Amino acid sequence: MSESQAETAVEILSARDVPLGGPRAMTVRRTLPQRNRSLIGAWCFADHYGPDDVSDTGGMDVAPHPHTGLQTVSWLFSGEIEHRDSLGTHAYVRPGELNLMTGGHGISHSEVSTERTTVLHGVQLWVVLPERDRDTAPAFQHYVPEPVALGGGVARVFLGSLAGATSPVATFTPLLGAELALDPGATVTLAVDPAHEHGLLVDSGDVEMAGTRLSPADLGYLAPGGDTLTLTNHADAPARAVLLGGPPFEERIIMWWNFIGRTQEDIEQARSDWMTGTRFGEVEGYGGDALPAPELPRVPLKSRGNTH
Repeated sequence: MSESQAETAVEILSARDVPLGGPRAMTVRRTLPQRNRSLIGAWCFADHYGPDDVSDTGGMDVAPHPHTGLQTVSWLFSGEIEHRDSLGTHAYVRPGELNLMTGGHGISHSEVSTERTTVLHGVQLWVVLPERDRDTAPAFQHYVPEPVALGGGVARVFLGSLAGATSPVATFTPLLGAELALDPGATVTLAVDPAHEHGLLVDSGDVEMAGTRLSPADLGYLAPGGDTLTLTNHADAPARAVLLGGPPFEERIIMWWNFIGRTQEDIEQARSDWMTGTRFGEVEGYGGDALPAPELPRVPLKSRGNTH
């Protein structure tokens, strides 16, 4: 453990249960945003779900809905999700394969677990776009990272660089995103960018991050400063986690429903455009109605910063 890392306490962010997807809602565990921490780098949203037996839960069925000012990052551990969007993209999210969708000026999409899915398990993440790029054209990228041996585990680097692997996927701020599998009892020390803050979302195992024990569904936060990150799996079974990172995002944002803007007017306009059928296009092939936007609160929406 580096001296700078040893002097920096890990902040544990606990998950809360949230229904996702309107009337056919599935329950997810949300660790970002929180009252005391809205972002880790440009990562602004983290949902963790499963393992769910879809014969009991019904799986995922999220009707067409819009996004602005962000990128969605879909990553599965098991199962399969069918993605359709207003660009005409028809793709599948599968374990170990990254689907990244850029909302930018405006996009809509649907997400439905397939009939081939028996157990659905994964994460859904959002990345806020910086002011200069938040109205960029919508886009879709797919990438399958090669596993990288860690000497006590395996990494799959889907964004940024780690352990000698670099993802070719384009982002608008420097980011790190990687699935880490740790062997039973293993300790792994990773070289990381000291300018980045990091978050470790634990899926399974008894994982220690920089000297702090984390439980499944916890998100451990570590401030910038250290050039290494030491992880230990204290369990007698394999552990799995998702490591997120990036330089602190200094802009203030407003997040409401599926939109990210900078002002109340940005959000009001996006909502109006969705409800009137403009700007976001149409999702073909879903076989159901789109999600209506909820009513805006009567009080002004509050902006969020990097630490509150």
